[in-house]
Amino acid sequence: MAHLLIIYHSRTGGSQQMAEAAHEAAKEECDTSLLRADKAQPDDLKAADGYIFCAPENLAALSGQMKEFFDRCYYPVLGKIEGRPYAQMICAGSDGENAVRQLARIATGWRLKEVQPPIIVNTAAQTPEAILAPKTIAEADLAKCREIGQALGAGLAMGVF
Repeated sequence: MAHLLIIYHSRTGGSQQMAEAAHEAAKEECDTSLLRADKAQPDDLKAADGYIFCAPENLAALSGQMKEFFDRCYYPVLGKIEGRPYAQMICAGSDGENAVRQLARIATGWRLKEVQPPIIVNTAAQTPEAILAPKTIAEADLAKCREIGQALGAGLAMGVF
């Protein structure tokens, strides 16, 4: 059975809600795991057939914990997961574009295949108080996350990717 791995980091809850929404939909389609970035290991990546990476953008880059996951796992799986499908979801306070580019460059190094356009959920958090406050992701945005989870899960289950 195909296995989808969703790896996320969240400090204020936004990315976690997005990852959980994708997981909720994906598990209806295929075997799916949801792991926090600090718990994910190279063996988890090697055991999966596809991935969704979900993280906040912090200071115009991937969050440190998500970047640490990539730093820790990059070389142990290099050359061992090529061609596998992935998608990404970014929770941002402004545009999120730099985090998308950063993650895409890492995925390119692993030779992963992007199969869905990135989702950027913009919370418009611009003050220190808003940036640090717990987030509530709008249902319309969570629906997009579910669509990514369902599409990736179904594609893996059908052998499309």
